[in-house]
Amino acid sequence: MTEKTLFDTVSLGNYTLKNRIFLPPLTRSRSSQPGNIPNDVMVDYYSQRTSAGFMVTEGTQIEPRGQGYAWTPGIHSQAQIEGWKKVTQSVHDNGGIIFSQLWHVGRVSHNSLQPGNGAPVAPSAIKTNAVKVFVETGPGEGKLTDPSMPRALETAEVQELVEMYAQGARNAKEAGFDGVELHCANGYLVNQFISEHTNHRTDQYGGSLDNRLQFLVEIVDAVVNVFGKDKVGVRFAPLFESTDDDRVYLGLVESDPLTTYVEAIKRLDEAGIAYLSLAEADWNNAPDLPEEFYQAARRHFSGRILYAGKYTQEKAHRVLNNNYGDLFGFGRPFIANPDLPERFLNDWPLNEVDAATMYGGTDIGYSDYPTYQQE
Repeated sequence: MTEKTLFDTVSLGNYTLKNRIFLPPLTRSRSSQPGNIPNDVMVDYYSQRTSAGFMVTEGTQIEPRGQGYAWTPGIHSQAQIEGWKKVTQSVHDNGGIIFSQLWHVGRVSHNSLQPGNGAPVAPSAIKTNAVKVFVETGPGEGKLTDPSMPRALETAEVQELVEMYAQGARNAKEAGFDGVELHCANGYLVNQFISEHTNHRTDQYGGSLDNRLQFLVEIVDAVVNVFGKDKVGVRFAPLFESTDDDRVYLGLVESDPLTTYVEAIKRLDEAGIAYLSLAEADWNNAPDLPEEFYQAARRHFSGRILYAGKYTQEKAHRVLNNNYGDLFGFGRPFIANPDLPERFLNDWPLNEVDAATMYGGTDIGYSDYPTYQQE
């Protein structure tokens, strides 16, 4: 049997992708202020990476309360939509395919990032101590700080948020995106509804696992009604081990993660969406997902399965040929190597990421990394 490679063409919904390598969502905090508006340097950044099979934007807040970090772009104002139009037009001119990642951070925010300095919103009024948020302290200057105490959403407000996701999808469509991905990972709003640790509600959105999955089901249905199921993906970040490393997963380790995420995946399969994206732990020496989970995800989901999280070519090749995954994201390597697929194909050396320029700033450490040919 012929082995699959990262350089095979592959279908994703109704698109044919030129390879199995994708640019995963990567927060870079480069939007223009005021207004969190996509700008020309973001046009350059995404256009440079169109050799990927497809790309997913950085997390893009669907409403002002959805912001948890300084300078992240939104997709809820007309100015933001117009900024994204320049990105999608340039990506398409360069032969690329790009999805917008619709994002709401929920409780992972600070009063200073909220409209009127209000409290962040969440399924329940439970503060997180497992992560820092980045707030602006001056023009182009910021600092890490603890998130603020959230307030619990009323039932009617949860239903309004479902419509906000639908509107975010409509805005993404107007901006020219080829599809949308729902950010349901990493301890943000949808993950907060799913988790037994952060959802202590007593209405139809809390209590049993079925109820905790209800918000997910409703927003998936809402965006499918806008884009069609072939142009919608969902991202999860299942975590199977407790860790003291608070940089990534915000401490949301369920008592039975296998059951929680298999049930969630079943709901996505019922909706018929194009793909399931699974973000694996990406700190040093992080464990792989359990073999049982890889197998269960493939067994219960009919669409494409995407993996990312400190992947190497070798690991991607193994997961691909075990038939556990179909496309593979490479985050940090793609930041520093805009021509990453070509470098992989030709076994060319990779640039190293400059950690000091990851978040905020100018084009330096963003759109100025050279291709191999430029070097």
